[in-house]
Amino acid sequence: TLGAVVAHAQSSQILPSYPKLAFGGTISPAYDGWYDNPDGTRTFLMGYYSRNWEDPIEVPIGPNNHFEPGPPDRGQPTHFMPNRNFGMFSVTVPKGHKEKLWWVVTVNGVTQRVPMSDTPDYNITPQHSSEEGPDGRYNYPAVLRLTENGPKLQMALATQANAVQRVAIAGEPMTIDFWVDDDALHSSGSNAPTSGREPMVEMVVNKYRGPGKVSVGKGHHHLTVLKGGKPGEPFSAKGSTTVTFSEPGEYQIHVTANDLSGPGGGASGCCWTTGLFKVSVKPAGTAPPTGV
Repeated sequence: TLGAVVAHAQSSQILPSYPKLAFGGTISPAYDGWYDNPDGTRTFLMGYYSRNWEDPIEVPIGPNNHFEPGPPDRGQPTHFMPNRNFGMFSVTVPKGHKEKLWWVVTVNGVTQRVPMSDTPDYNITPQHSSEEGPDGRYNYPAVLRLTENGPKLQMALATQANAVQRVAIAGEPMTIDFWVDDDALHSSGSNAPTSGREPMVEMVVNKYRGPGKVSVGKGHHHLTVLKGGKPGEPFSAKGSTTVTFSEPGEYQIHVTANDLSGPGGGASGCCWTTGLFKVSVKPAGTAPPTGV
């Protein structure tokens, strides 16, 4: 089972079991594993654990939220949701890169850092499950599209480079749509069957970056089934929600498609898919955007 690396605080030792708080708690960067790419580059998958169980926390890029050494901004969130959030972003380094990178986060006076380590214990296969199921098949992440005929995303691929560009007006709901296709299989450490009550795919939409508040229609979003709907039966669906921005500025919205394995793939390192919207929010009273 893949366990996240959770680092020690500089001022005191913070263990993963440190209790949650309504507010005033710490945030631990979490390292969810690494994998090699066909071109020789190496990708590190990163998430976090926020012990603030009521409210999200804002931590801008800078002294309290940075990578070291090198560029401080490597695509990490500045808006941290409560609880454990798996594989929110990735960092890819060139072939032959040897220098160890650290993600450093300071919240409520406590600094925690996590190294990106390429030890074999943290080698994962997010492209498919590491073990075949009882029927001999491997589980694959859902295929996610953020526009109807747009690129197909599969596994945790949300990056600044592949984000979908949108324009919105402050205070006015903006609709976002998503399409998903999945094999309706699942990953687990025991290969135990599902109860049959879990959704084939569960969508989670949250603010990722931006200056103001973002109201999302609902945290988990209903999907209209287009095909399938039973475990092991190929599944397709479409969903939508609204996001409303409190003030103008540049924002990012993070989208996750969790398959039957659940958040974090049931600690298997697979199978969830991520995407990003980059939204340029204009002041209230601006002419409505067209074509975006």
